[in-house]
Amino acid sequence: MSTPIYHPQGHKPTAKGQELIANSQQLKANSQKPIANSQDLKAKLYPQRPTGKWHSRRVAFSLAVLGILFATPFIKIDGQPILLLNVLERKFIIFGLFIGPQDYWLFGVIMLTFMVMVVLFTVVFGRLWCGWACPQTVFMEMVFRKIEYVIEGDAGKQKLLDKAPWTAGKILKKGLKYTVFLTVSFLIANLLLSYMVGVDELARIVREPLEDRIPLFSGIVAFTAIFYFNFAWLREKACTVVCPYGRLQSVLIDRNTITVAYDHERGETRGKLHKNEVRTNGDCIDCFQCVAVCPTGIDIRNGNQMECVNCTACIDACDAIMEKIDFKKGLIRYTSENDIEQKSSRSFGPRVWGYAAVLLLLCGGLVGMIATRSDTQTSFLRTPGSRYMENNDNTISNLYTFKIFNKTNRKITPTIRLNAPAGTLLFAGSPDLTMQPAGMAEGTIFVTIPKNRLPNRKTVIKLSVYQGNTLLEDFETTFMAPQD
Repeated sequence: MSTPIYHPQGHKPTAKGQELIANSQQLKANSQKPIANSQDLKAKLYPQRPTGKWHSRRVAFSLAVLGILFATPFIKIDGQPILLLNVLERKFIIFGLFIGPQDYWLFGVIMLTFMVMVVLFTVVFGRLWCGWACPQTVFMEMVFRKIEYVIEGDAGKQKLLDKAPWTAGKILKKGLKYTVFLTVSFLIANLLLSYMVGVDELARIVREPLEDRIPLFSGIVAFTAIFYFNFAWLREKACTVVCPYGRLQSVLIDRNTITVAYDHERGETRGKLHKNEVRTNGDCIDCFQCVAVCPTGIDIRNGNQMECVNCTACIDACDAIMEKIDFKKGLIRYTSENDIEQKSSRSFGPRVWGYAAVLLLLCGGLVGMIATRSDTQTSFLRTPGSRYMENNDNTISNLYTFKIFNKTNRKITPTIRLNAPAGTLLFAGSPDLTMQPAGMAEGTIFVTIPKNRLPNRKTVIKLSVYQGNTLLEDFETTFMAPQD
């Protein structure tokens, strides 16, 4: 089929559009009308099953997202998961970078960098993340909604089923749907916990007695209930009511932001398509198909709205209608307000460049912090209340207490070395310096230095922490000596 050519106002519909002309009133009657208040928690939406080019792309992309989500917990580097968000034990691993309790500042910088990146992305592309990559949308539209279509049918059949009396057939369909919903919610709960505690810890609930894993099992039950409530009842309201991102985008987007938008310059004024008419209205035939497929129940023709998640369902629905009546596609498309009204090329304003500059600085600073970050953090202080000791061999000793924090997710057995001035170290007792992942070693130690190497009452001494022959950290402290 050749690409339809856009007809200016004043054209007659071709034969290809006769079926749509005959059924245009029925299309509107069967479509989903926009609800009076999209935040009405009691209103249930029945979006029609989406089809089309953009939907096929979203399906392929969503499959990739789901594959990444379920595969990531099993990917390990040096025996450690590539991504771990253990909030309870305050341990995080982000793409192989371990962040323990001593590095919360680093975690804060990473989160700040991520937020600026989200802001910059929103200014340029609007709510594209929500429609394509957000786990809420991916699971809702590409998993739970698909299950619903298979079991209960399209929007019309779902409405009839909900209004029908409780028969054996209805009980069977509803029971099957909610059983599958509960099973998928259980899988998602396990997926979430695998990111929080790791797949190895999660597997122990299967291998070990349940009474030994009550907290973990309780977490699975709680998250299963939360996800079941979310996807079986809350659904699109999680995006339109709960999630703050939709409200945030209203202060971020501008006239150059790329969003899913209705071309009002071409579509208005709206009017039904009638047989053999000479059309003087715009290209929008008021068929309401863009509303019927919208998963949040809005009318995209009313302009940019907080509830729009840029899912592209309305683009496919409108393009299908335009193709049937031999109008040019793209009445609803990815575009900007300036492109619609001024036909101007896309340009970035000062806000975009400002956010980009801030993001570049944060990324540069983050890379520098990670590159200079040591594997240990040592606190090495003179013991409170102690004084220097003068020895018979003309040396001076100071007593110190030390704590060494392991900032990695592997076991470390460090050694402490005195670099300058030359001297000796003597541990009080026999401390065990072996540190578990994110663990700590502590003890007391005598530092002894020849008196002739201490010209001042206070001398800065330099020490290092080694793992074998690998330098982990350098640090300094003060050494007290008698004043000649």
